[in-house]
Amino acid sequence: MKAIVYYNYGSPDVLRLEDIQSPIPGDDEVLVKVCAVSINSWDWDMLTGKPFEYRFFGGLLKPKSKTIHGCDIAGQVQAVGKNVKHFHVGDEVFGDLSEAGWGAFAEYTCACENQLTIKPSSMTFEEAACLPHGGNLAVQGLIDFGKIESGQKVLINGGGGSTGTLAIQIATLFDVEITGVDRPEKLGMMHTLGADHVIDYTKEDFTQNGRQYDLIFDVKTTRSIFDYKRALSPNGTYVTVGGKTSRILQLLLLRKLFKKNRMHLVGYKANKDLNYLVELFEDGKLKPVIDMCFPIAKTADAFRYFGEGRFKGKIVITVF
Repeated sequence: MKAIVYYNYGSPDVLRLEDIQSPIPGDDEVLVKVCAVSINSWDWDMLTGKPFEYRFFGGLLKPKSKTIHGCDIAGQVQAVGKNVKHFHVGDEVFGDLSEAGWGAFAEYTCACENQLTIKPSSMTFEEAACLPHGGNLAVQGLIDFGKIESGQKVLINGGGGSTGTLAIQIATLFDVEITGVDRPEKLGMMHTLGADHVIDYTKEDFTQNGRQYDLIFDVKTTRSIFDYKRALSPNGTYVTVGGKTSRILQLLLLRKLFKKNRMHLVGYKANKDLNYLVELFEDGKLKPVIDMCFPIAKTADAFRYFGEGRFKGKIVITVF
């Protein structure tokens, strides 16, 4: 089968489309013909080997596995293991493979039952590939950790990206006042998705403008915990789902100093909220934003575009 491989850390130039052996599903797995896969930030991190601490998991000098990771897939079941109960050959499925397996940038991949759910017929494979990781992060950050409530002032930092675009739409369901923060070319889109206010971070620092928020949902985490504290209202909540490792470590070490504020790092649970996301999609309350689709042969170009940071929502790789 065709798959995207890389033998060294570096720019998208190191990516290769090569023939490798097709996977064989175990007794508890299904074999999925991948139709679409989306790019997430840790795919970029594992490609570049930066930040360096990621190499403790992926290999210090070169990648342990030559196959680039990839987790968000949508496709069709081609074979099932003898212990599989919930899926059959021909089922259209999608899910996040980050907790076991990875290897989504390929024509075929294997996954356990609990990593997948049935794709609604009204949802395209491209849309399905955009939902699992970013959607689960948004739900768990806003609802499970953020405890979002009606009437709050909510700021979403990184509102124009893969997780942020879904988070804005989910936040609108709670009758809150939403402020989205991102690059200038993404401001109009955030308004369209439901943001009441938008901030161009290249011109304004939301931690310095004197405004305060009841809930800050942060996809970027590039600032000091003390900066975020300044932007929180009394008894406000800060939730991060990722960003600079040094800033996240600072948060974990110092968050107990702020007794009136809740400072959280989401303990991500892959696929936990897939059924809820499907329900929102089918009710017309949630729609993935797809910036651009690339064929698998152009995966390096897709990663170059991702690295520029200008994309809105998701970048998708189509396989079949």
